[in-house]
Amino acid sequence: MDRFEDLQAFVAVVEAGSFTAAAQRLDAAKSVVSRRVSALERRLGVQLLHRTTRRLSLTDTGRSFYEESARILADLEEAESAAQQEHGELRGALRVALPLSFGVRHMCKPVAAFSKLHRDIRFDLNLNDRYVDLVEEGMDLGIRIGHLRDSSLIARKLFDMRSIVCASPGYLKSHGEPRTPVELGDHDCLVYSNLADADTLSWKAANGRERSVALNSIMRANSGDFLANAAAHGMGIVIQPTFLASESIRRGNLVPVLTDIDWPATPAHAVYPPTRHLSHRVRAFIDFLVERFAGTPPWDRDCEAI
Repeated sequence: MDRFEDLQAFVAVVEAGSFTAAAQRLDAAKSVVSRRVSALERRLGVQLLHRTTRRLSLTDTGRSFYEESARILADLEEAESAAQQEHGELRGALRVALPLSFGVRHMCKPVAAFSKLHRDIRFDLNLNDRYVDLVEEGMDLGIRIGHLRDSSLIARKLFDMRSIVCASPGYLKSHGEPRTPVELGDHDCLVYSNLADADTLSWKAANGRERSVALNSIMRANSGDFLANAAAHGMGIVIQPTFLASESIRRGNLVPVLTDIDWPATPAHAVYPPTRHLSHRVRAFIDFLVERFAGTPPWDRDCEAI
């Protein structure tokens, strides 16, 4: 069998997560994909995949071989793309991992604008608030909001994510408005559970000292959208990224409080795995995002205008 097609089959199985999905991606029969991966393992004399009735997983050897195989295929695709680019547009697939709430609200326009500039680019988007292993799941790049914990990734900063504290007009009428962050300990608070220290809010006081307050968390949820809706229904005070809260604030469903506090900003980056080179289409898309988000983000301008 053809070695190149064996590699294609193996990489497709790993990235698609099953032989059936890989066969659909390759437009081939499932039996053909299975035979190619088995032939590859026989030729190498090693097991690359653990197979059970419920799932597939890479062996240690399979993981390192997948990374090399994916690079080989990416290099070939990139070489073809570079040659074609001399006479036309960027082309190929862009596999991008996005945070769910941010992606839904603020990435559709950039993706659509980039697609209009480069008609031969195909987007494969993974919108998810869980941690996505870019290499394991075959992603070209991801948008990460927060301090980066994976030092092996290469990052380019896009913007600083600001936070805002807000509540519904009805809640503030019934419970009063907190005048200092410390008073949040006496209010009903709705917190985002994906944060490492969800029940504590920190800030820098006017004298430069770090302060914190233990929140009275009456609700924890891993969805910022759900928390915003709960706050709009008067359930309590919510601490939200401005990119998520700005729409509800603009509509009057939420009212900012403690606006004189300089809450810590969290960086947002475009991140990608280290390779021998960065593909033209990935580099072009990251450059496009850096330019797109330069300056004050529109959601921050919306909050400042209120």
